[in-house]
Amino acid sequence: MTRSVWLKADDAVGDWETRKRRITAGLEAGVDWVLVDEDDVERVRELGSVNVAAFRSGGDVHVMDAEESETEPDPDAVVVGKKGEGDGTVDLPEDFSGSADLSALRREAELATGAYIRIFDEYYESFAEQAAEEADYTVVVGEDWTIIPLENLIARIGEETELIAGVQSAEEARTAFETLELGADAVLLDSDDPDTIRETVAVRDSAEREHLDLDWATVTEIAQTGSADRVCVDTGSLMDHDEGMLVGSMSRGLFFVHAETAESPYVASRPFRVNAGAVHAYVRTPDGGTKYLSELESGDEVQIVDANGETREAIVGRVKIESRPMFRVEAETENGDRVATLLQNAETIKVRTREGRKAVTDLEEGDEVLLYYEAVARHFGEAVEERIIEK
Repeated sequence: MTRSVWLKADDAVGDWETRKRRITAGLEAGVDWVLVDEDDVERVRELGSVNVAAFRSGGDVHVMDAEESETEPDPDAVVVGKKGEGDGTVDLPEDFSGSADLSALRREAELATGAYIRIFDEYYESFAEQAAEEADYTVVVGEDWTIIPLENLIARIGEETELIAGVQSAEEARTAFETLELGADAVLLDSDDPDTIRETVAVRDSAEREHLDLDWATVTEIAQTGSADRVCVDTGSLMDHDEGMLVGSMSRGLFFVHAETAESPYVASRPFRVNAGAVHAYVRTPDGGTKYLSELESGDEVQIVDANGETREAIVGRVKIESRPMFRVEAETENGDRVATLLQNAETIKVRTREGRKAVTDLEEGDEVLLYYEAVARHFGEAVEERIIEK
């Protein structure tokens, strides 16, 4: 499930300079959306590339006429509810069919629309449910930050709209993303603190990341094979000491290969690099698929994993392919399956064993190495229910 962070930056935040500082901090942190008043759309576009949602006051959603549209950029979504029924400025009608906010959403169904609702009580919860039937995005802000309204709305409207929970801290964002296990689709953060903005984006990233159950397999053979075309994957990220990538000659068994974070007498550390194996080998990607190492190019995404199975994504900055002497490493899983991969014959290439990092040149039969085992076949990198023999 893809999560997102919206940053509230309308005139309730302060003057333009105050809003600008908040928006700039959001852009630097990597927020997905900025929510502003419609007069600020162009100014936000000038600050950087980000999705822009704009409040239209009092439910007054309208299509700009031709002359206006030539000079003023449209937002990516218009949001109804400010200075209207959604925020309590205008009383809710007893019969929601008479709601000005809902009528505005219906009128502009061809636009990406959002509804902004402050949850004062159960009646406003019901109003949010009605708005969700009309809006692509439904922003709900709990006045006293109680979990129950959010739980109710996730259960009732979670699939009808993108549900966005108002928060003021990274911890509240974490709670919103975890509520009822499914969590809110997004959060609307109301904070000027750059650290809070960065921490909330980090919570978003961690909520999206996959956890893998890694297994131990026993090395059954290590053999020199001669030279092959070897691939070094240089990423745009620095990796930690216990991080690397999952690579292998067989898609069902991918070996944990460490990043080159360790110093050696022969070469300086390169914590952005994984010396991953031969061109034919698979590498795991953030979407749960695989790619051939030979296919990777600058701008692609690969999955980084640590020894505990926690994952994150990284952008490939460069791929280096050179002919190098190789080892074939074969290992047997607990269920008796044997998987293998080719790794360069060099002391700087390390795999994970029970004892910790170990150079492939020091690897021995009987050592246990860490790998990701998945008893499925793959076709063009996608898991398929098909009998495929790899050996």
